[in-house]
Amino acid sequence: MTTAESRNAPQPSFDYEVAFSRNLGWVTPAEQKILRGKTVGIAGLGGVGGYHAEALARLGVGGFLIADFDHVELPNFNRQACALVGNLGRKKSDVIVERLRGVNPTARVEVWDRGLSKETIAEFVSKIDVYVDGLDFFVLDLRQMLFQELQKMGKPGITVAPIGLGASLLVFDSDSMGFDDYFQFSKCKTEREKALRFLVGLTPSMLQRKGLVYPEIVDLENHRVPSLPVGVFLCAGIAAAETLKVVLGRGSRRGAPLVHHFDAYSNRYKKSYIWGGNRSPFQRLKIMIAERQMRAQSRGVR
Repeated sequence: MTTAESRNAPQPSFDYEVAFSRNLGWVTPAEQKILRGKTVGIAGLGGVGGYHAEALARLGVGGFLIADFDHVELPNFNRQACALVGNLGRKKSDVIVERLRGVNPTARVEVWDRGLSKETIAEFVSKIDVYVDGLDFFVLDLRQMLFQELQKMGKPGITVAPIGLGASLLVFDSDSMGFDDYFQFSKCKTEREKALRFLVGLTPSMLQRKGLVYPEIVDLENHRVPSLPVGVFLCAGIAAAETLKVVLGRGSRRGAPLVHHFDAYSNRYKKSYIWGGNRSPFQRLKIMIAERQMRAQSRGVR
């Protein structure tokens, strides 16, 4: 059969149970059915968001509410699921919808095209069972509003940050410390201060320091931080595993202020329980040290 003939040949019909049958054993048939019935919200489909969506689709999650208004550009190519030459200039949300429906044609996929704002976040959160954070590192005010609304509605929010050659996990739910209490954004006067608090709150163990060989490139003022595919791929697996546990009520789960950080460069894993979040004296000291280091780097001092 020629390539053209194979394309035109009748395609086998999609069967959800067969497509995700290799998940069984790690989940039961009843649990796979639960996953199919759940809806995950993902805001941001760039670095981590696109791979979060694909990992969850391959896990058999049946519903997605996705939001992103960016288009595919060349600087995305080192780490983003939607970044292929043929997709340049396309909306990231359109590309990810294709990927999700390519994995599961029966998936319920809705693109949130109304914009996420103070006026629309409540409706976005009301439509989902769990939120998996895919927002760009520097989208801090919107992230704060999203997690506030999640807490208000009693819905879990999972954030897994790609930190160099590693990943850091924080979960916020009805039993955890709140996002605001943990990161202490209300104490900040500038976006730079928020970014520093977010960075140190995500990585209190700072395992990534040895792998950062060109620290001068980090520029919080101009929203520039390096990101690698290694961390992004790790994040997708961790986010999918945590979503499975949250949705099915399985496994060992503790939310913030517990932080899990694995760094593949140093092959180290650190579990940190940060009493008081960024209010704690040690966290405040780390924030102060990080601020001094970044100011020195911006002046060209190693």
